Amino acid sequence: MPRHRYRAARADGRLQRGKMDALNLAELEARLARIGLVLINGEPVRARRLPGRRIPRRDLVSLCFHLEHLLAAGVPILEGLADLHASTAEPRLREIVGTVAAGVEGGQTLSAACAAHPEAFDAVFICLLRAGEQAGRLPQVLRDLAASLEQADALAAYTRRIAIYPAFVGTLLLAAVGVALVFVIPEVARLFQSIGQTLPLQTRMLLALSAFVGEYGALLVFAALATVIGLRAAIAHAPSARARYDAALLRLPVCGPLLSKLLLARVCKLLGLMYEAGIPIIDALHTAADTAGNTVVRRSLREAGERIDSGHDLSSAIAAAALFPPLLVRMLHVGEHSGALDVALGHLVRYYEREVQDSIQRMQAAIEPLLTVVLGGLMLWIMSAVLGPIYDILGRLPL
Repeated sequence: MPRHRYRAARADGRLQRGKMDALNLAELEARLARIGLVLINGEPVRARRLPGRRIPRRDLVSLCFHLEHLLAAGVPILEGLADLHASTAEPRLREIVGTVAAGVEGGQTLSAACAAHPEAFDAVFICLLRAGEQAGRLPQVLRDLAASLEQADALAAYTRRIAIYPAFVGTLLLAAVGVALVFVIPEVARLFQSIGQTLPLQTRMLLALSAFVGEYGALLVFAALATVIGLRAAIAHAPSARARYDAALLRLPVCGPLLSKLLLARVCKLLGLMYEAGIPIIDALHTAADTAGNTVVRRSLREAGERIDSGHDLSSAIAAAALFPPLLVRMLHVGEHSGALDVALGHLVRYYEREVQDSIQRMQAAIEPLLTVVLGGLMLWIMSAVLGPIYDILGRLPL
């Protein structure tokens, strides 16, 4: 269906610009009228996908929350989307809601209309919507989605908040050392050179480091930036490079176990949501694999799905992958044989999320004093290397 660019008036008289799919201008005018807009002018444009940046979780939480309450109150889905379109302030999300409303008005289901926007709604989101539509449980599915997204957003915010202090202190440390090496130490070096005094080893090391940074600092910064850009490009475009990068992340000494717990919590949460929505476990595994965010986890989940296709149960299929710890396998085994797999997955989610929070708190408790010791030791070395010879010179002056 062709996409049109339009300029329309809202009920309060304000102008709104946007894009919407329509066969022609007459259909565009009718679709805009159904969401409370009066077409002023419009023109067809070449269809293109919206920017690939995903919609923030908090906006998706708000979308699910409001749509769930509207549907639970008996508001037809098209009218609910029209209300959301009129009340959404974020331009990109408002445009997406408008095109989803147009798709629903054209006869599509909500899941099919949302599937046209993979930059906003991932495969799990679409799969859960489809299952909710088929089972007549769309409000409940939207409620579960909102709760899951809200918990994920809270955990991500907590992780970012914990990482801010080390990043800030580390940046200040590098900046202070860089300024000292480039601007302060060369002046001290000229002073020592004019005096002609024999310098101690630590002072000679500091002066050599300052000379090296002054001579090659710009080249080092350029090489570091080029390396980072090259690695990002290789990871983004070369599947083998991405696989090695993801595997290396999981093998990191401290961050690797933390990342593994984060990924396991995400996988268990996705499987639990889809299982509760009535999605077969084999389909849930494949969908979770597509949205795992790590190629090692994705490959392990797909291999588990293939084993289930061959006749294995979920716990034995998962146990064959070294990525999944024995605790997870045992919990899944108990959940399968007791008919409470969703309960077992819920326990696993809470366990791994608590483990992630505890690990982050322990890391924070260790990083703060470690940074203090490193900063103090570095400053002490620089001061002793600079002030030691100066005090030695002052001590030799005649009184």
